[in-house]
Amino acid sequence: MSENLNNTMKYDGFQEQELSMSEVIRIVYRALKERGYEPENQIVGYILSGDPTYITSHNDARKLVRQVERDDLLAAILKSYIENEKIAE
Repeated sequence: MSENLNNTMKYDGFQEQELSMSEVIRIVYRALKERGYEPENQIVGYILSGDPTYITSHNDARKLVRQVERDDLLAAILKSYIENEKIAE
């Protein structure tokens, strides 16, 4: 036991839960709406600039949105648009 007193211990008891991209965007959208912002405009500003200050910190939205890669989000949005508009048929 005395050997362990010289080493730093790591505690992994509080691991963050991974949310899906759609769950993150849903939380971010609602947080922006609750704060009186136009969520679409704010999210587009974030995607284009990478500046997280476009997203409110309310309900940890800013922290959550950083868990999603912007290029993955943009690809998912484009894919959804193409499917919904039946462009690829």
